Amino acid sequence: MQPAFRASSGQTVLITGARAPVALHHARLFHAAGWRVVLADMPARPLSSSSRACAVYQRLPSPRFHPEDFAIAVEALVEREKPALIIPTCEEVFYLAALRERRGLGAELFAPGLDLLQTAHNKHDFIRLCEGFGIAVPVTRLLRSPEDLTGLGKEAGNLVFKPVWSRFAGQLLVAPTPGKLKHVVPSTAMPWVAQERLQGEEISAYAVARGGKVLAVSIYRSLYRAGAGAGVCFEPVGDAAAREFVETFVQKTGWTGQVSFDLMRLKDGSVRPLECNPRATSGLHFFKDADRFVRALSQGGAEVLPDVTRIQTVRLAMWIYGLPAALRSWDIRRFRKVFGAAEEIVGTADDPAPGRAQIPAFLEIAAIALRHRISLQSATTRDIEWNGPDQSSI
Repeated sequence: MQPAFRASSGQTVLITGARAPVALHHARLFHAAGWRVVLADMPARPLSSSSRACAVYQRLPSPRFHPEDFAIAVEALVEREKPALIIPTCEEVFYLAALRERRGLGAELFAPGLDLLQTAHNKHDFIRLCEGFGIAVPVTRLLRSPEDLTGLGKEAGNLVFKPVWSRFAGQLLVAPTPGKLKHVVPSTAMPWVAQERLQGEEISAYAVARGGKVLAVSIYRSLYRAGAGAGVCFEPVGDAAAREFVETFVQKTGWTGQVSFDLMRLKDGSVRPLECNPRATSGLHFFKDADRFVRALSQGGAEVLPDVTRIQTVRLAMWIYGLPAALRSWDIRRFRKVFGAAEEIVGTADDPAPGRAQIPAFLEIAAIALRHRISLQSATTRDIEWNGPDQSSI
């Protein structure tokens, strides 16, 4: 169990993954609670760097492609800024955890150990972990070679296929046709899973924990998504079964840090875990009481409850992804209703600069996508993706 840091006004927090709206939200919360906020990431102009909450922004080398340079840069940043707490928000958490194990960090990293992070991130190992805790799970088979697909063609209509190391549902295949199933080419280095296709409503959960104790939980559903993956518009929901699952997982693993889940709520009200994101996700946006949230995260103690009830969204993403989805489904009325009811996450009345920063940030990502001939979603994480333990070379 990691010791809880005793926070006080004036301390410095280092928040990594500054490109992400959740990093911006963390920065605003810590700034409002009296902390000095240092942000770090790879892009030249990430969203959070323009926020009034940001005291310092440090650009870092890619941990995926330049792990040693990343390690040296992080060590120098920690030595210079002397943060009391490091909060990762994206998949750089794996590289920071690896660095902590090999060389130390000089500050508390708000994340569990690398082995647990990898187990939770692996879409097969996560299900096996939950099963070991006595949690009901969807039938999930590991595919390590093309031969493992033998006989699955007839069952494909009731299965979901995805790589064990993936994010944003970028390669997700739901009930694939025989033609699409040919795109599944598992190997020992890049295994896949074939998971039972459950019928119900997909919901998500975000939690903050220390030493196996839940300190904050929000449960929500995505009203619009970027393709089949990450949500861009979120609505809070209540679900006792989802809450119970989160508590069980956190307690059984002794989790310290942030953790998020995709869950399927069945017609009988029970939930089944689909996959885990051992990092921050959009559920963070349902917490606005800075003092209480920061105190819970940094010190432990009493749980803080979500205090935001409005729909949350990134309006630019709604125009890019939500509107085309509404046009395809012939449901513009719903889009207009949700768009009008939603609260903007990025550009706020008291911190408008990140709203204006979205265009240059988007253009930087678009340039990466064009240069490497990948999707916009893939471009957002290309330099920080963690695709297995063979990358733990820091």
